[in-house]
Amino acid sequence: MKTIGVTNQKGGVAKTTNTINIAGAAAAAGLEVLVADSDPQGYLTNNLGLRDAYTAESPTFFDAWTEPTEHDPAELIVEHEEFDVLPSSVDMFTLEQELIAAGWRVRERLSMIFEQLPEKYDLLLVDAPPSLGPINDNVLLATERIIIPMEAQETSVLALDHLLRQIETLEDRFEVSISEEAVVISDVDYPLDNEQKDMIAWIEDTFTDRAPVFEIRHRAAIARAVKAGHSISGYGEEESDMESVYQNIVDELGVTS
Repeated sequence: MKTIGVTNQKGGVAKTTNTINIAGAAAAAGLEVLVADSDPQGYLTNNLGLRDAYTAESPTFFDAWTEPTEHDPAELIVEHEEFDVLPSSVDMFTLEQELIAAGWRVRERLSMIFEQLPEKYDLLLVDAPPSLGPINDNVLLATERIIIPMEAQETSVLALDHLLRQIETLEDRFEVSISEEAVVISDVDYPLDNEQKDMIAWIEDTFTDRAPVFEIRHRAAIARAVKAGHSISGYGEEESDMESVYQNIVDELGVTS
């Protein structure tokens, strides 16, 4: 199983939308896919129509985080039409405080959970929260591979700097190597203004020889698919030219069944 985090500490970069669509493209390619929603806000869980799972009583993903040796994560997985989901829980709003207070392998909890997952999955995608706290640290350490969604805006520079600094700190402290598998420039709307042109050029230059850069253009069909609880690959109502881009991302990840 290849495990990849989708992370950026900046909100509003289509992190959840990209996670759903990469997962959908992988499932459409015949891969067994699991998506873990580690964001307490639960946007991925709720967008996929799994509100009941998000508000369910214990045991939930929150319980697995707080007592990883006491809960079987396989029992928490929910089936979706396209792929399986390890849903977020409304109780996870207190998770960061719980982790900070616990002090026991606080940044290795998610790794302990993933070690117990069934072996049937080819790809595990983890939707990370828009922060650089202990939850995101867990995602980075549990995956060691990341996809970075970004916007073609100047604010992306500072957000990326924060993320890369955090990665460097974790690599030094835990003696691991965390690699960028892809960068996704999200919701690009043509015609481009000068700021967008400059930012796309900056992103491409920054990641030359580090990771492939993909451009997802603004398409209402993608938003409609996610609103209906599907990826664009699994949405039967309409097609989008961006479906092939998501398929290219999956190909670049090199996941095999």
